[in-house]
Amino acid sequence: MPKGRSPRKGSLQFWPRKRAAKFLPSTNWDAIETSKTLKGFVAYKAGMASAWVKDTTENSLTKGKNIAVPVTILECPSMKIFSVRFYKHGKVSTDILSNSLDKELKRKVKLPKEYVKTIDSVDKESFDDIRVLAYSQVKKTGLKKTPDMIEIGLTGTLDEKLAFAKERINKEISLSDVFTKGELVDMRGLTTGRGNQGPVKRFGIQLKVRKAEKGKRRPGSLGPWHPARVIFRVPMAGQLGMFSRVVYNSKILDLGQANEKFKALRHYGDIKTDYLVVTGSVQGTKKRQIVLAQALRPTKKQLKKNYELIELR
Repeated sequence: MPKGRSPRKGSLQFWPRKRAAKFLPSTNWDAIETSKTLKGFVAYKAGMASAWVKDTTENSLTKGKNIAVPVTILECPSMKIFSVRFYKHGKVSTDILSNSLDKELKRKVKLPKEYVKTIDSVDKESFDDIRVLAYSQVKKTGLKKTPDMIEIGLTGTLDEKLAFAKERINKEISLSDVFTKGELVDMRGLTTGRGNQGPVKRFGIQLKVRKAEKGKRRPGSLGPWHPARVIFRVPMAGQLGMFSRVVYNSKILDLGQANEKFKALRHYGDIKTDYLVVTGSVQGTKKRQIVLAQALRPTKKQLKKNYELIELR
């Protein structure tokens, strides 16, 4: 029987390989450019399906034919702004809280006793950037009551950002206000947690021969005599999964209101709010929080793809 061969697993680019500190990863909003004012959104993974689509991509081998594409379904409840943050030289100078906050949020967050109540009272010379601290209304989905909160960047000039904050601070923000059908989206979230695993599963090293000493599912050597320490490149047992990763350039096939369109999804249930269907897979388990953002580095290959959704199976 031939010897099994495969490329090494466990990229050395990610270090240290430990559990993420929070479910919603941080994002460099300054590097993301978009035509919409709000740069991101919070979604929840509902599951995967097969989409029957018509390929209308130019110069495609399957142009005009119906093909099957793997897709991921996400539920995207509306969001609200918790506070408007004014930055000066990279630090928060003023934080304006919203007047209409949910009861669940007041129990989770400790509110300050004294704060500036209106956006108009902030001096324009005291800030050089504006961001919003938004939270998802996850109670509408039935998954849980505690909302997920994240800071999201804004697009445009200071006047445009200020106008958006004044208009939306006490209103709901839906998925259609941030994304449109056919564009690319990046998804940031945590992978499925596997717990403590050995080097064979964690890094894909080969099993040692039958008569090897001191174990088969371990590296043959931990390193040279000098330097007198074990370097981080040596594959060893440890945490696998619950890592923060990014899926780039997923195509949005469909979005809108569920209206009892998705019922009894496996290990999830019904989708009661807005939904989003993207091509490919998304990291994490069912009900995992995902940060949606405009494509950071869109590719020509993904941009030129054009699918017409027929049905989901």
